[in-house]
Amino acid sequence: MTRPLRVDFPGAINHVTARALDGQLLFEDDFDRTYFLGDLRRAVRRYTWLVHGLCLMGTHYHLLVETPQANLSIGVRQLNGVYAQGFNAGRGRHGHLFQSRFKSRLVERGAHLLELCRYNDLNPVRAGLCAHPRDWPWSSHRAYVGLEPPPTFLTTAWIASQFGRTTAAARRGYAAFVDEALAASQPEAVGEIYLGSPRFAWEASAPHTPIPEVPRAHWQPVRPSIESLLEREGERGVLVACRKT
Repeated sequence: MTRPLRVDFPGAINHVTARALDGQLLFEDDFDRTYFLGDLRRAVRRYTWLVHGLCLMGTHYHLLVETPQANLSIGVRQLNGVYAQGFNAGRGRHGHLFQSRFKSRLVERGAHLLELCRYNDLNPVRAGLCAHPRDWPWSSHRAYVGLEPPPTFLTTAWIASQFGRTTAAARRGYAAFVDEALAASQPEAVGEIYLGSPRFAWEASAPHTPIPEVPRAHWQPVRPSIESLLEREGERGVLVACRKT
């Protein structure tokens, strides 16, 4: 079975997840999570990442990573490798810690990115680890709602700007956004590597050159309709006129 393609380019935003091997714990305690956040802070500096959101669970983690330099794969490999070495050294163990490759899905900036940030915040609640996202200290939720200062590796400006012009308004707006969807479903997926509209998925897969070793459905979604590509009312009018002639 072929591996899903990684779509990476300057400015791409990806939802990254990585799990421990065979369902074992990736973070056995809060010390492990603190250690991982230190590794993440160094990775952000080294690879100039912008982290829009995160959530550390027990067996896995979630990151929303923007890569100005198109270096997602090398950065996550470094992050996971350094953490695994420290995890193993502290326990006198050997062998793999992570389950195969990390997973990533390209995310469209806008409603899909906001929904994923909320989805990550709600993971501990859905897993029964806490009653509300504000009770889980290992996600970006508390920073977004003002319960604690944002860590240095977290970029909050864009997400916050979608909920208010002032800091107080943004915090209230984001908190309400999460509260109204404690049962929200995961955002719509397009193909296997995109989270966004059909237009976004089609444009992100450019230049649409065939990749023999990767199934077409993985790297190029179904082409969107002409109507979905024409956003301005004037263009739609021209299309209708052409069809009538």
